[in-house]
Amino acid sequence: MSDDTPDPAAPDPDVADPAAPDPDVADPAAPDPDVADPAAPAAPDPWKSFRGVMAGTLILEAIVVLLALPVVSSVGGGLSAWSTAYLVGFAVLLVLLAGVQGRPWAIWVNLGVQLILIAGFLVYPAVGFVGVLFAVVWLLIAYLRGEVLRRQRRGLLPGQQPPPD
Repeated sequence: MSDDTPDPAAPDPDVADPAAPDPDVADPAAPDPDVADPAAPAAPDPWKSFRGVMAGTLILEAIVVLLALPVVSSVGGGLSAWSTAYLVGFAVLLVLLAGVQGRPWAIWVNLGVQLILIAGFLVYPAVGFVGVLFAVVWLLIAYLRGEVLRRQRRGLLPGQQPPPD
């Protein structure tokens, strides 16, 4: 064969390949440049972990309140129906509050219920002291919430920073 004769097995450049994609039609499998890549990791939600801290603190507080039952029983002069209902009811309230930590008012309710626990001085002074300790913990959590909120508004959280190049 000579060099001027086209190879019959070679595709004709003037005829379109039916298997080739049409350049005028967008590929449905191609990623849309206006939509974020679903495979890319999302920015971390600072409030998700914060809600977890608050719920965990409430559960720990409920455990401490329930651990006051044997103390009040043996050292505090015995449990009455009122003191038992107060301690168990307050622990149940704390566990229920752990389930609503996603609400914007939750932290303020958490702080408010500490006043009920501080009133435990009427049951036994150590119960009121536990209330004071947890009130300090909740004040610290409220301060940290304010700091996270301030940094979020200013765009200073790690999830708000552009990725390094």
